[in-house]
Amino acid sequence: MNPNHADEFTRRSLLANIAKSALGVTLLPMTGASIAHGADFVPNRPRAARSVIFLMMSGGMSHLDTLDVMGKKADVLGKTKAIDTSASGMKLSENLPKTAKQMHHIALLNGMNTTQGAHEQGQYLLTRSYVMRGTIVHPALGSWVVRLAGKRNNNLPGYVAISTDPNQAAGGFMGAKYSGVPIGEPGQGLQDSTRPGSISEADFEKRLKLADTMNRQFHAQISNVSIREHSNLYGDALRLMRCDDLKGFDIGKEPTEMQELYGKSRFGQGCLLARRLVEHGVRFVQVTLGGWDTHYDNFTAVPARAKELDDGLAALLQDLHRRGMLKDTLVVLGTEFGRTPEIITEHQDGRDHFPQAFSCLMAGGGVTGGSFYGKKDDKGSKVVEGLTSPQDLNATIAYALGLPVDQVVVSPSGRPFTIADKGKPITSLFS
Repeated sequence: MNPNHADEFTRRSLLANIAKSALGVTLLPMTGASIAHGADFVPNRPRAARSVIFLMMSGGMSHLDTLDVMGKKADVLGKTKAIDTSASGMKLSENLPKTAKQMHHIALLNGMNTTQGAHEQGQYLLTRSYVMRGTIVHPALGSWVVRLAGKRNNNLPGYVAISTDPNQAAGGFMGAKYSGVPIGEPGQGLQDSTRPGSISEADFEKRLKLADTMNRQFHAQISNVSIREHSNLYGDALRLMRCDDLKGFDIGKEPTEMQELYGKSRFGQGCLLARRLVEHGVRFVQVTLGGWDTHYDNFTAVPARAKELDDGLAALLQDLHRRGMLKDTLVVLGTEFGRTPEIITEHQDGRDHFPQAFSCLMAGGGVTGGSFYGKKDDKGSKVVEGLTSPQDLNATIAYALGLPVDQVVVSPSGRPFTIADKGKPITSLFS
């Protein structure tokens, strides 16, 4: 083993153990909170969005039972019915009645197409713009956004991932400081971020001084960039502990009626937390809702899952708009692929994976609501207009933020990468 790697592992363990046992907090959740290089970022387009809330529908959401029901054949829709929306001439599935009332804020991307038909690979491409490789881990989209745009609030992480697999929010070759800070249960907020009552302020200061002495002694012997980055987490954690913005993680401060508006599900409460975090200056928040892998019993599973989505998404758009935040916040709903137009009767009317054609949506952040881009045939099986790749989706998100889509970041191995690979932004979505 490389002795430097061994030293780095020991150092990381030391940091975590000191923080937990000596300081009374853990630094692990703060691995995404270092100050980004783009702190002086100036958007390259007027009226650019300031933050992104990315709603990840994990498992492959059926476009034919949610977002894309207009003009589809009855045998393709099966038991799913279309309903009118607040946007003239546009329809959604009956499974999304509350979202239908917010359609005037929403742009549908009905020409989505991907090369990946397996969950892990499809999610990787959607959230990272690159095909999964065994030799490299590409940064997550939120990592790119913080790297290029910087943090809006230096007291808080730039990227937070709620109910999301931490591996999906990893900083990849950009390092841990650009990874999303994981929040498991929205109602529990950021764990281990306050000084325990059993440790007095004076004792806490003594322990900090001891840790600082150990830091300086260690750095005098070992020089390593990664180690220095992890040392900076002390300052980040302490700054967060002592700042008023920490309350942004506490949805318990929201009125009961607001919590009920978003729904009591984990996803709904995650959307509420996302709004609070964006309100306090977090740049990128991802909220994940799983359970869309409806190989079996699609027409029972989708309505149940769509109820959680409908409550959370509709409340989020309504709440952001009412607070005057929607114009500055881009809300994106994405999924790794769609489901087959064919209904599999031997699977209790299920639908299988379908990467050829599916749908996503955008709202706020300058997006023209009540619109759509791309079109499928009447079977929902083929994109006939506006073919859109996951890379195009991510390029559009970058465009909404005023980020340079073509800016190259070089990996430690010397390879050039951009936020959306070869994706092109769909500028016609914006007013």
